[in-house]
Amino acid sequence: MALSHIRLRQVAGQVATIAITLFGLLLLTFVIGRMMPADPVRAIVGEDASRETYEMVFNQLGLDRPIWEQFLRYLGDVLTGNFGTSIRTGQPVIEDILHVMPATIELATFAILIGAGLGIPLGVTAAVNKDRWPDHLVRVFSLFGHSMPIFWTGMIALLVFYAGLGWVGGSGRMSQFYIGLIDERTGFLLIDSLLAGDRDVFWSAVNHLILPASLLGYSSSAYITRMTRSFMLDQLGQEYMTTARVKGLSRGQTIWRHAFGNIRVQLVTIIALAYGGLLEGAVLIETVFAWPGFGQYLTNNLIIGDMNAVMTCVLIVGCIFILLNLISDLLYRLFDPRTK
Repeated sequence: MALSHIRLRQVAGQVATIAITLFGLLLLTFVIGRMMPADPVRAIVGEDASRETYEMVFNQLGLDRPIWEQFLRYLGDVLTGNFGTSIRTGQPVIEDILHVMPATIELATFAILIGAGLGIPLGVTAAVNKDRWPDHLVRVFSLFGHSMPIFWTGMIALLVFYAGLGWVGGSGRMSQFYIGLIDERTGFLLIDSLLAGDRDVFWSAVNHLILPASLLGYSSSAYITRMTRSFMLDQLGQEYMTTARVKGLSRGQTIWRHAFGNIRVQLVTIIALAYGGLLEGAVLIETVFAWPGFGQYLTNNLIIGDMNAVMTCVLIVGCIFILLNLISDLLYRLFDPRTK
């Protein structure tokens, strides 16, 4: 009975924390929207509109009301699922975002698979070979990935691998020839092309996905590599590692079963945060590759001052990180028996 009561309190505390965090996120989003130099009224009526037209739209948007009343109105709209209409597209913002988000999720998912697939083994290798040539080589690899601007590497990669060598596809999600040939059922082009049974569209999508996903994956692998190396060095210096070797376990068993097994929980958080960073940080790579995703949608609306779209995008980014943190907590309980 006492145990169930404790669990109930933990769940209640977690729900309260999420509610407070979401409220703070809404408040922050509202403040950012009001502090932006863009004039939402001018974005709607244009620069040549008359004073009467400007004031009419100003009042319709509720900007003549006290700031606290504007926030309550914004809060009520969000809670009812009303995120406003995009000035650029003339459609509800949430519909626009649901349309472009699958492209970014597809890109970020393949990027994190590449990043984790590279970063984890490289980090372990660097830690095991501390201060030897593999360690130095891995650290240089990570330094380049962390330091080089993603928009610069994107343009260079397009010039070399697309324009020069012709190994990969160029901008966009697929070749222009295939646009409109399949129905968008899920929004995920790879899945939709497979459902339609069109292999040509599928391989065209893969060909266009390889380069931007690899560049994003390389960038995230630098962070994952450094953190994996740091976690592994901490574990390799523990006394239980010496005890495991004395008991006759091989070097591979002590490294992967014991040392790596003890950092899995920490890596869950690192990979989750890296994935969230890819979802909201793909703005530059999507711009360079003309990738019709969330990042490019945010950029285009920020340029014209479409505050309904910009504020909703900021809010969604915050919600993504909250969701990823919740998933990390659940995986903590799965991988670490001490949390039980």
